[in-house]
Amino acid sequence: MADLQIGNNWDKIKIKIMRKYRELTDADLAYTSGNEEALINNLMKAIRKDRKYVEFMLKKMLVNSDTNRL
Repeated sequence: MADLQIGNNWDKIKIKIMRKYRELTDADLAYTSGNEEALINNLMKAIRKDRKYVEFMLKKMLVNSDTNRL
């Protein structure tokens, strides 16, 4: 299981992901608190990347959640 603490930062992270991957839909980015595993699986399928990449991307966006950096 991923060690991600997305919490209240999801809205900012979602915007960053949508800017990076414009082909994603709201269904691809469906997230409920505590259900990080489903989010990771959806992203893996949608962007065709492995788990390691998706977790790295999310962690990096969490660190930079207050900035405009992707």
